[in-house]
Amino acid sequence: MEIQKVSIIGLGALGILFGHQLSKNMPKADLRIIADIGRINRYEKEGVFCNGERCDFHFVTPDDACEPADLLIISVKFNGLHGAIRQAKNHVGDHTIIISALNGITSEEIICETYGMDKLLYCVAQGMDAVKMGNKLTYDHMGMLCFGEREPGFISERMKSVAAFFEKTGVPYQLDTEMMKRLWGKFMLNVGVNQTVAVYQSNYGEIQREGEARETMIGAMREVIAISEKEGIPLTEADLAYWLRVLALLSPDGKPSMAQDLEAKRYSEVELFSGAVIKFAEKHGITAPINKQLYESIKKIERLYSVEPIY
Repeated sequence: MEIQKVSIIGLGALGILFGHQLSKNMPKADLRIIADIGRINRYEKEGVFCNGERCDFHFVTPDDACEPADLLIISVKFNGLHGAIRQAKNHVGDHTIIISALNGITSEEIICETYGMDKLLYCVAQGMDAVKMGNKLTYDHMGMLCFGEREPGFISERMKSVAAFFEKTGVPYQLDTEMMKRLWGKFMLNVGVNQTVAVYQSNYGEIQREGEARETMIGAMREVIAISEKEGIPLTEADLAYWLRVLALLSPDGKPSMAQDLEAKRYSEVELFSGAVIKFAEKHGITAPINKQLYESIKKIERLYSVEPIY
C-alpha cells in the first residue's frame, strides 16, 4: 500500500517536529492535524513554529468528515491518549496503519483495545533533543522513528509501506524486528534521563558528564534491567551502553519533556516512569529504591503547584 494521506493528533514536541518535516514534502491537504476548535483557533492566530519557521498545517476537528488516513500518528501526552483515540475515529479505516510516539510501554495495548492489533505498528521515537516553549519548538537533532511488528523476526508489508513513505518525505527511521526489546530499552532510558534531569533541574549536559546526577540516572536504569528480566524481555548492560551512546549525541543544552513540564508547572508523566517501575517491582518482590526516591521527589514538586502562584 502506498501511503498518501496522513493524520497526526497531538502537537507537542514530536507532533510539531515530524509534522513540520512531513508538511514540507507532501501536499498540504493530505496531512491533517486533528485538534479541537479552540486549539485550532489558537494555532491559527498565534502560529506554530519549528526552528524559527512557521508551520503550514492543515487543521481538522475530530468531527470533520474526511477520508481515512493511510497513516495515523498519535503523539499526545499519555493523559490525553484515551481522548485522542476517540477523536481520531474518523481517520481510521480498514487499511489505516497506526503508530504511537508516546513514552512508556503501554500506549500500544491501549490503542489496540479500540482499533485492533492489525492496524498497529509498535514505534519508539528516539534521539531527538527538541525543546518546546509555548508555540515554539527548537531542536538540533531530529532523531528518528523506529518501528516494527510486535512479533519479532520479520519485516512486514506494513513496515515496508511506512519505510517507503518516510524515505520519500525525509523522515529519519529505522526498521526493527525486535520491537519489544526496543520499547523496553527506550523505557529504561526515559526512566533514567527524564526523571533525573527533572529532579536535578538541569539539562542533558548534566547527565552526559560524570557526577551524582549521572550516577542517579544509571542506577534508575539498572532497576529497569532487573524488572525486564522478570518480565521476559531481558535487557543487559550492553543495552544500557547503547542507550547511553544515544544520550551522548543529544545537545547538552536540551532537556526532556518532563523537565519542561515541571518548569512550566504542568503535571508530568511520572506514573509512566517511576510509577510503573515501582508497580513492577512490587509485582516481582524486588526493590527499586532510586526510582522510589525520584517518584517522591517529582510528586513533592507537583504538590507545590497548588500553593505557589503559576505565572
